[in-house]
Amino acid sequence: MMSSLRNMLLTTVLPLTLSLFTSIHANAAPNVDLDKLDTPSTEMGQQVGKDTLTYANYDEVSVSHIDLSLTVDFDKNQLLGDAILDLVWHKASKELVLDTRELTINSVSVQNKSGQWQNVPFSLSKADKVKGAALRIPLNHENNAKVKVSYHTSNNPSGIQWLTPQQTLGKQLPFMFSQSQAIHARSWIPLQDTPAVRQTYSATITTDKAITVVMSADRQVLSNTQTQFSMPQAIPAYLIAIAAGHLKFAPLNNISGIWAEPAMLDKASKEFSDTPKMIKIASKRYGDYRWGRYDLLILPPSFPFGGMENPRLSFITPTVIAGDKSLVSLIAHELAHSWSGNLVTNATWRDLWLNEGFTTYVENRIMEDLYSRDRALMEQTIGYSELLAELEELPPQDSVLHIALGERDPDDAFSGVPYVKGQLFLVFLEQKFGREHFDAFVKDYFNHFAFQSITTAQFREYLSFNLLNKYPNVVSEAEVDTWIEDQGLPSFLVPPNSHAFDDIDIQRQTWLEGNISAQALNTKTWTVHQWLRFISEMPRINLNQTKLAELDSTFHLTGTNNNEIAFAWYSLALDNRYYTVLPALKQYLNEIGRRRLIVPLYQKLASTEHYDWAKDVYLNARPGYHPQTQASLDLLFADNPMEHSHRH
Repeated sequence: MMSSLRNMLLTTVLPLTLSLFTSIHANAAPNVDLDKLDTPSTEMGQQVGKDTLTYANYDEVSVSHIDLSLTVDFDKNQLLGDAILDLVWHKASKELVLDTRELTINSVSVQNKSGQWQNVPFSLSKADKVKGAALRIPLNHENNAKVKVSYHTSNNPSGIQWLTPQQTLGKQLPFMFSQSQAIHARSWIPLQDTPAVRQTYSATITTDKAITVVMSADRQVLSNTQTQFSMPQAIPAYLIAIAAGHLKFAPLNNISGIWAEPAMLDKASKEFSDTPKMIKIASKRYGDYRWGRYDLLILPPSFPFGGMENPRLSFITPTVIAGDKSLVSLIAHELAHSWSGNLVTNATWRDLWLNEGFTTYVENRIMEDLYSRDRALMEQTIGYSELLAELEELPPQDSVLHIALGERDPDDAFSGVPYVKGQLFLVFLEQKFGREHFDAFVKDYFNHFAFQSITTAQFREYLSFNLLNKYPNVVSEAEVDTWIEDQGLPSFLVPPNSHAFDDIDIQRQTWLEGNISAQALNTKTWTVHQWLRFISEMPRINLNQTKLAELDSTFHLTGTNNNEIAFAWYSLALDNRYYTVLPALKQYLNEIGRRRLIVPLYQKLASTEHYDWAKDVYLNARPGYHPQTQASLDLLFADNPMEHSHRH
């Protein structure tokens, strides 16, 4: 998952013997090795390698397949139907424990040896604010291989957003979409909501005949009201995805295309026309693309993230459609997840950097191969600058790659640390070992752990055996420890530096010193990345209001249609109390719901005398925001504005 130019608003196990691992064919997709995960060792009071954010007893019994039969009810804003779970028993046990959040469980049944379904008792535990409620089902491990749960969702689940026709671009039909990462799948499916468990899935979805349904799976239309889906590769729960609305499709080539509302389809197809080239580049460097198709779904602007890497169908924010392909690194990022994250998955959310650090690294290599080294280096440099700024605000313990998450909400792990610090670590290894050796290592790593969920300890052992020991005296284990387990950035880091920014920095300083006017700035050839550098490196306090007004009138920054530039400009304006932007900012906050682009602006406003104004804007815009965005901003706009002033 990513927000371009980074997604800023998102364990160890006993080492596995390397000789036991072999590359796995795309259709052979086992769960994580549960026997290896089940050890008596403890870390911070928790079983080593155990996912602390699930109730599921997956070391005893795991789900291998989910078959959904659901109706999309736009009148009640609910999904309702059945989930049939195929079970694999690992130990003698008398219970299956599943994760749920605000689900109404109507009945639970098991299939007997003759194939008949029989009702069984069940219980729901008291709900925890992070983990939801455990669904406990007494079962006999000797006889029960399938269980069926009949249920319906709440009308505002954390993992689903429902939009009225007026909240869509076309304003004709309602829309709904899921966002299951990190642990929101449990809000619309009763399942084992942990990345340690991988399962295949199938689904039959019933909707109104005017509604088109898509999922992260192969798609087959059965009738004008029913669509069938099949995902033959085993995936973690957070990659199960669904959307329904007024959607049309346009192919880019034989394996890739765009789903979008009709009014957005042509614009999106042009913006993302390089997607097939990206697939070809990534496949050549990191091994075959193993997921069949790679389509993009362009969601309404309320989608809370830049993108979500749902296999076969990445969900994409329209805020990156700039008209000049300047923000398509987001597509490269979500595509890169087809190798890092979807193919090789973090086994717990402590290990998120294995997903996002590798993906950010691979994304940047795709951008370099497709566009240029200069562009890739500019994006690296911007990401590094953003990370430095974020590290000043993060608690020190959250600056560790292998984050000690405990039972906190896993959304807390989604900062620039797993993304950019993870990328910088891999760039460090690349620079030390050379691209030839490191590229071969990364490709072999993806093949070796294909369709497995792994931990940082497994990565460490693989790294030691296949890179550090293979080429001795290049990188030490102590240096790797510093990257993965220490706070902040290593003292021996060599920061990325794009010389494409040298002239930008000189011109900014010359203008700040009053030696040239804004009109004299030579901006004709500036890229979006250079504009972002120019704005983001401005003084954050006490910048003269007249100077800001001069920039604004010369370059029309207030009201710009480029959402990234708008975010950078409004951030600078608020930091320097340039409140001329407020009318345009109000429109901006009402038009998009991407967390990275709106939450920091609300936070800045909440610490000023414009708290009440910002709260009014939020309450007006709130119905169009995703439940996850609402949760963050509801907390921000509590009754005591001074409390939030000090906090933010």
